[in-house]
Amino acid sequence: MAYLFLCLAIAAEVAGTSLIKSTDGFSRLWPSISCLAAYGVSFAFLSQAVKDVPVGVAYALWSGLGTVAIVTIGAVFLGETLSLAKIIGVALVVSGVVVLNLGGTH
Repeated sequence: MAYLFLCLAIAAEVAGTSLIKSTDGFSRLWPSISCLAAYGVSFAFLSQAVKDVPVGVAYALWSGLGTVAIVTIGAVFLGETLSLAKIIGVALVVSGVVVLNLGGTH
C-alpha cells in the first residue's frame, strides 16, 4: 500500500509541476489554487508512503520519477527541446534512484 501512496504522490507532484507555467507567476487565481492543491495532495500521499518506505528511498523515487515525467511532458506536450545534456541528466537521475533502491534496507 505504501508504494501505491508513493505513486499517487508522484502523480500529484507531476500534475502540480505541470500547472506551474499556467499560474503566470502565481498571478492567475484558479491555476495557482490547482497547482498548490496538487502539491498539497502530493505531500499528503508522500507522508503516508514514508510510514513504510524509508524516507531516502521514497524521496529519491518521488523526485527522480517526477523529474523524468516532467522532462517527458515538457518534450512531448510543451514543445521543449530534448538535448543530449537533458537525456544524460535524466539517465543519471534514474541511475541514482536505482542505486539508492539497490542499496536500501531490505
